[in-house]
Amino acid sequence: MSNRLEEISNLSDASDHEEDWQDAETEQQQQPTEQVKERKVEIDESSLRKKIKEIQEDSSLSPKDKAKRIQNLMSHGTTEPSSNQQLQNEIYSKSYHNEQENILGCKHYQRNCKLQANCCERIYTCRFCHDDVEGHNIVRHETKNMLCMLCLHLQPAAQHCKQCHQQMARYYCDKCKLWDNDPRKAIYHCDDCGICRQGKQEDFFHCKKCNICMVKSMTDHKCIERNLECDCPICGEYMFTSTTTVIFMPCGHCIHKHCYTAYIQTSYQCPTCLKSLGDMSEYFERLDKDLERQPMPPEYDKYISHIFCNDCEKKTQAKYHFFYHKCGHCGSFNTTVLKTENTEETARGESSNEQQPLEQAMQRSGMNHDRNTMAGPSSSRTNNPDSNEG
Repeated sequence: MSNRLEEISNLSDASDHEEDWQDAETEQQQQPTEQVKERKVEIDESSLRKKIKEIQEDSSLSPKDKAKRIQNLMSHGTTEPSSNQQLQNEIYSKSYHNEQENILGCKHYQRNCKLQANCCERIYTCRFCHDDVEGHNIVRHETKNMLCMLCLHLQPAAQHCKQCHQQMARYYCDKCKLWDNDPRKAIYHCDDCGICRQGKQEDFFHCKKCNICMVKSMTDHKCIERNLECDCPICGEYMFTSTTTVIFMPCGHCIHKHCYTAYIQTSYQCPTCLKSLGDMSEYFERLDKDLERQPMPPEYDKYISHIFCNDCEKKTQAKYHFFYHKCGHCGSFNTTVLKTENTEETARGESSNEQQPLEQAMQRSGMNHDRNTMAGPSSSRTNNPDSNEG
């Protein structure tokens, strides 16, 4: 089975350029960013647990520093609460994507500006920096203002600063409020998706039924309505706006690439529909030979299993086995047991059911005969109109 899984993995890697797509925004771990006003940040329980776990796993921190950060996180919603003046100075200053090379931005983007979140009016370098600190997610389309990091002037969002006239980024989308100054990236906005996608627009098409952008080599793909508007079946992240690479499995369902790579080490079934992820004929042939060499004990000959084949989607019967049941239609072992039946008990039950109607009929016939015998003379005397008795 491991050999077949390796073949599936190699097949996937060979076709990555045809199946990969991702949001234009690159996902990375975010660091806590500045706030305009000092106040307790509302943070949901799952995010709080995640941040506490990150602090505990940070080997660079001493036990004392870890305890201090966790205390600040529980009390203020941030790990490093600062005074208003310190926050103000940090906000109206430059942040770097690569300080050594003097590239402005943050860990996630190269850009010459910061954005002002319309939801809380706080300034962050990007939406990931905002979402990591705040207890809510930014609505990127509602962003209205930006802060130029070259002249530190707060102004309406645009590609160029109206104060110093410098370009904020090579790519700017006024709909998504996305700035990206990375010369290696090709980005385009898809109106049907409603967000920016990474890649050259001429290399992609938008499938209306699946509601996603795909490379043109996938024109003959298997359509699944609103395919990507669901969570990854492995990690649970919403895939439509996910910044992690997503691939399409042979059955048509989607999954994160890194989740798929780890998943196929232990399974050959789609985690959504359970269909085989590749040609498993060689593996199934080996199972046939194994079953011939190691048959079930004779006492299990009377048992059969009613199964459903995940590959051909048909129901059939198969000899009972502890682990493997072969589909009688397509020969696949990728099956699900619906129920197990003892054929001897079933036969006895059918025989008993056939005798019961005959016995019941005989009983009814005997009872009717007895009633007629007892009631006959009395009925005759009572109903005879010519009787002069009495």
